[in-house]
Amino acid sequence: MTEQSGVRTGSKAAKYEIDMCSGPFIGKILVFYIPLMLSGILQLLFNAADIVVVGKFAGNEALAAVGSTSSLINLLVNLFIGLSVGANVLVARFYGAGQKSELSEMVHTALLTALAGGCILVFAGIAVAGPALTQMGTPDDVIGQSVLYMRIYFIGMPFTMLYNFGAAVLRAVGDTRRPLYYLSGAGVVNVILNLIFVIVFSLGVAGVAMATVVSQAISAALVLRCLLLSDADYKLELSKLRVAPDKLKKMLQIGLPAGLQSSLFSISNVLIQSSVNSFGSIAMAGNTAASNIEGFVYTSMNAFSQTAISFTGQNYGARNYRHIGRILLICQGLVIAVGLVFGNLAYLGSGLLLQLYSSDAEVIRYGILRMSIICTTYCLCGMMAVMVGSLRGMGYSVMPMLVSLTGACLFRVVWIYTVFRSYHTLACLYWSYPISWTLTFAVHVLCFVFVYCRLLKKLT
Repeated sequence: MTEQSGVRTGSKAAKYEIDMCSGPFIGKILVFYIPLMLSGILQLLFNAADIVVVGKFAGNEALAAVGSTSSLINLLVNLFIGLSVGANVLVARFYGAGQKSELSEMVHTALLTALAGGCILVFAGIAVAGPALTQMGTPDDVIGQSVLYMRIYFIGMPFTMLYNFGAAVLRAVGDTRRPLYYLSGAGVVNVILNLIFVIVFSLGVAGVAMATVVSQAISAALVLRCLLLSDADYKLELSKLRVAPDKLKKMLQIGLPAGLQSSLFSISNVLIQSSVNSFGSIAMAGNTAASNIEGFVYTSMNAFSQTAISFTGQNYGARNYRHIGRILLICQGLVIAVGLVFGNLAYLGSGLLLQLYSSDAEVIRYGILRMSIICTTYCLCGMMAVMVGSLRGMGYSVMPMLVSLTGACLFRVVWIYTVFRSYHTLACLYWSYPISWTLTFAVHVLCFVFVYCRLLKKLT
């Protein structure tokens, strides 16, 4: 089998792209990964800026209010974000196979889907905010601010979806630098507006939510401008904006299981958040601050999962199946190193880091408890995520969804209603994470071996 390369346009956009179909891979993976990681960290900084500002200038109740919405927001948003994974896989596959017309149809279908999904989320988020947060047991001293934050936040969903789908298109062809530049600009605006709205105008949680919406709009506008002005085969042309039914079907086949997995994972996180809520607003604030710090470690690892998706997708499209195993091993080695180093550094510095969010000694104590369990074992989560990314890059999305839901989501739910009920401590609750990561990773390895061996047989 002759190895193939993807679309090479010779365009100005080509200087941002990476040839993912030929080795050596480790340097290219790192060049792709680093801007992707930094982009993810900048996205987290949007929320971190919200949390730090309200924690310092609006009090512990405001801090708990912002943090208590995260698992519910993820539950609603992740279904549609999952569809961007389908877009990423298919754009990479068509690009790797050199199918220009298919590539163009996929880009336009994806962005129209993003806009529609964002509009649906505006109404869904506003409607369910009050009832859902009440059902989660959000304390009375927090719930009013939580509902307000979430409703304003969801007004920006069309911008969030357009940015994520547009960035997925660019990542699929190897461009992770321009999304980083766009988020950098939007992130600066977000921080400045946070300070103005909260400190100068005393708008509290409403102010940080408004700042986030504005920054999301800026990042979406910049990525759309990039695609509109591009001279590459993935150029966005408004006259071509339509849904191609076959592309939508393929995107749903890959992206919907990914989105369902993320959303159903969020159900277990909603249950965990509800369990944390039972310990009161101080424990909630500590959990919120620790979770936010952990998010930076997770994002640093999860970027390798997204890297595996793009590199695997292009090589799958080019029928370079033997490269897929090599890419997986490199990504696994790197994610283990990043998880161990960043996770343990975060825990060792947890006392100082948590003081950025609150000066309350009890808040800090609760945060350190969580980080002592989660951060020190976080590399297991990264290993699991890379396995999922590789399987999705090969077009297998239902299999990792079922494994992840059983090994992680269902396990955590069972843990809450059995072990945690008997040993009602936060430490017991947090231990459900590393145990579920280990079980799920082991089964994913077996799935990959099965799928990869079938692929290699096609070459003989």
